[in-house]
This record gives sequence, C-alpha cells and structure tokens, in this order.
Amino acid sequence: MRNEDERESRENKNHLKYRATIERLIFTVTKMNFILKLQRYKRLKQRMEELNYFKEGWHHIISKDALDHQLFILALAAIYTLFEWRQVLILVTAFTIGHSITLALSTLNIITIPTDLVEFLIPCTIVITAVTNLFQKNFTPKAIRLNYFLALFFGLVHGLGFANTLRFIKAPDESLGWVLLQFNLGLEAGQILVVIVILLIAYLFLTVLKVPRREWILFVSGGVFALAIKMVLERLPWL
Repeated sequence: MRNEDERESRENKNHLKYRATIERLIFTVTKMNFILKLQRYKRLKQRMEELNYFKEGWHHIISKDALDHQLFILALAAIYTLFEWRQVLILVTAFTIGHSITLALSTLNIITIPTDLVEFLIPCTIVITAVTNLFQKNFTPKAIRLNYFLALFFGLVHGLGFANTLRFIKAPDESLGWVLLQFNLGLEAGQILVVIVILLIAYLFLTVLKVPRREWILFVSGGVFALAIKMVLERLPWL
C-alpha cells in the first residue's frame, strides 16, 4: 500500500511538473507571438509615419480647401485634350519644378514673403491664366507652349503657399530633404489625379457630346476666371 502511495505521489509530482512545463512553453510562445506582433505594428506605424508628408502633399491638392490650386491646374489644362496627354505631362512637370524651387527656398527661410500677400497672388495667377485662355485662338502644340512658362513661373508663387503649410506641420528634428521629397511626391500625385479627371471630362464633352473645342475652353476658362476674381477680392492684403 505504501509503495502504491509513493508511486502515485511521484506520478502526481511528475504530472504537475509536466503541466508546469507545458504552461511555461505556452506562455513563452504566446509572449514571443505578442512581441513579434508588436514589432510588426511598430514597423508598420513607422512606415505610415514616414509617408505622413506624402499624405499631406496629396491632401493639399485633393482636399476641398485646395480649390485655388485645383482651379489653377484646371485653367492650365483647359486648352488640352485627352490625346495631348504628353503636353499635359510636360505642363505638370513645369508646375512641379516651379513650386519645388520656392517650396525649398521658403521652407529654408532663404526667401520670406508675407502669407497674406502669397494668398492674394495665388488667385491672381489663376486670373491671368484664365484670361490667356480666353484670348487664345490657335490651339496647335506650338501656339499653346505659353502655358508651359505660365506653369513654371506661377508655380513659383504656388510653392510659397505650399511652404506655409509645410513649415507649420514639419517637426524641427526631421530631415528637410526627405520631408520635401515626400511632400512634393504627394503634390505630384494629386496634380496628376486632378489632370486625369479634367482630361476625361474634356473627352466626354469634346468627343462624346461633340462640343466645339473653342466653346469648351471659353466655358471652363470663364468659370475659372469668375471664381478666381472672387478669391482675389476676398484676399486683398490691404483690406
């Protein structure tokens, strides 16, 4: 009887040890899985944070608060058709080069222009571009090259507006080069989307509905001109 009790006691102890070992193993595996998931979450969060300025650039073109920049792109692209997408690509590139220059210079505080003046000049660029469209009679590739220079030159003004946003959101310890690259890529992606939408709508009116090109340009540029004039009057810096 005693031997049986001792054997049962040893079996119980062995069972408890085995159970404790299994529980420790389960706990270790669970802990390792948790650590791995936490590390993956941290890496994902870091990648999302790294793309934060790309999203800010994208939002600065796509959001409803970016109507002035959208109107400028519309005024620039109004005289093009879907079949002239190569010229539009050059146009967007010229605009990007222009605003990238002043975006960097203004963010580095190499040039400083009062925000009120910049916000006033932006709709002025829209007005001038729309008026240029209204008086344009010949739409051959050579005749509309003026828009490339408008995109480049007026892009300098819009870059100052972008810089005001970037200075506000940029953390002091972040690399300016990396921030500018992300922000510019976000702007570029947003611009391309806006241009694609404009060209598709133009295709619908010009090709499907057979609206004369000259009338389409007058309609779009006239509407842009009216909205831009309203912005100019609302943003007069001396009032």
